[in-house]
Amino acid sequence: MMKTALTSKLIVLLGLLVMLCGCAEVEITGRQQFNIIPASTMHSMSFQSYSEFLTAHKVITGTEQAQMVKRVGSRIQKAVEQYCEQNGIPEKLDGYKWEFNLVEDPNVNAWCMPGGKVVIYTGILPITQDETGLAVVMGHEIAHAFAKHGAERMTQGLIVQMGGIALETALKSKPEQTKNLFMQSYGAGAQYGFLLPFSRTHENEADHLGLIFMSMAGYNPEEAAAFWERMAASSKGSAPPEFLSTHPSHDTRIQNLKDLTPEAMEYYRKSQS
Repeated sequence: MMKTALTSKLIVLLGLLVMLCGCAEVEITGRQQFNIIPASTMHSMSFQSYSEFLTAHKVITGTEQAQMVKRVGSRIQKAVEQYCEQNGIPEKLDGYKWEFNLVEDPNVNAWCMPGGKVVIYTGILPITQDETGLAVVMGHEIAHAFAKHGAERMTQGLIVQMGGIALETALKSKPEQTKNLFMQSYGAGAQYGFLLPFSRTHENEADHLGLIFMSMAGYNPEEAAAFWERMAASSKGSAPPEFLSTHPSHDTRIQNLKDLTPEAMEYYRKSQS
């Protein structure tokens, strides 16, 4: 009962903070989001964490697969930059230091930290199969960073897990807990309960934005659903029920992508003309 009451109070507090501080709007989807963490702070934490990760893992260079990762990443980077330029928001990418690396790891995974720091695991390449499949994954992960999902989740974490203290205070008084919270914001510690609905919202939003970005980069968005069908086949029997997952079910995601494909095709056709 006490935990439920505390959660209710935190939800009310979050609502009051949203009204007091105002919301930002996520481009393309128009969703209102609450974020109190400056991009410069997220970038600083991201660049340090990214450097530490690369030091601790085997980065693959010089191979065709490594070159493909950089090639696809560069094309999507240019698409995101083009989108921002065309929509009068070039400052959205201030402080970005794009980087695309392939690491030796059998896990089926990929991610993008704030400021354009991307990692692709070798374990996902058999499922992506080709450049277009990789573009589906990279577009999705870059969309998470572009939409500031990590900062939004970390804002929620500061309120729910650390009593709403300022990030600067948290970094000084609880550095390890704050670092863990940062990593959780990128899926390295799936959490059930209060934050769960936000995670699934972010996944759906990243699918939408990622589809647009890959299309602008010249990759056929019709292939996105096919990639997730392969992903579903590879994880058959191991995926948890949708209501317990931080990700949409494969069937839900595939249908959502098919519904969004006509919009994305408009961007793809423009990229081909």
